[in-house]
Amino acid sequence: MPSERALVIGATGGIGAALAEALEARGAAVTRLSRQMDGLEVTDAASVERVMSGVEGPFDTILVAIGILAPEGQGPEKSLSAIDATAMARLFAVNAIGPGLILRHLARLLAPAGRAGVLSARVGSIGDNAIGGWHGYRASKAALNQIVHGAAIELERHDREAILVALHPGTVETAFTTAYAGRHRMVPAQEAAQNLLRVMEGLDPAQSGGFYDWRGEEVPW
Repeated sequence: MPSERALVIGATGGIGAALAEALEARGAAVTRLSRQMDGLEVTDAASVERVMSGVEGPFDTILVAIGILAPEGQGPEKSLSAIDATAMARLFAVNAIGPGLILRHLARLLAPAGRAGVLSARVGSIGDNAIGGWHGYRASKAALNQIVHGAAIELERHDREAILVALHPGTVETAFTTAYAGRHRMVPAQEAAQNLLRVMEGLDPAQSGGFYDWRGEEVPW
């Protein structure tokens, strides 16, 4: 039997699928959750409660790989004048509130001394923002980082050896980033998945609650 159990939430997305495949390739028994497969609608608290309550742990590794760059048919704002209240609310619902609802189940599902990672983005860093724009996406990821940090504090009270971090995967070749190809160095989802798993394996409990990029370097808040 596999010695490692893993849970990947958002497992039909580009990075989520690659993470699940990489975990399976190293012999882990992977449970995959997504809206497409399980009806997990992260903007609906009742849906999150129904699906997550039906999952039985413990899992050695838990990865949350959900998020949107902008509502369907729209793009990131280039200026404050382009902010749309409905679009921004949608970003917060998917990118921050949804993962927060999922993390409510973390202490129950994570094995002792287990590791959990939530996909964030460098653009959610306030300290690293030198060009502005993308206000809704940036703000929703900054909110996510705060939720992850707070959740890690609570998790430590439950298990001092457990690890929970926010992760920046780099710019990954997925449908998510197609419109922005050429602006940044892009890596295949499979490479990004291996990078993230390597970072997760190299963390120690003192780093729980932090924000790390695909190289394992700490990203400023």
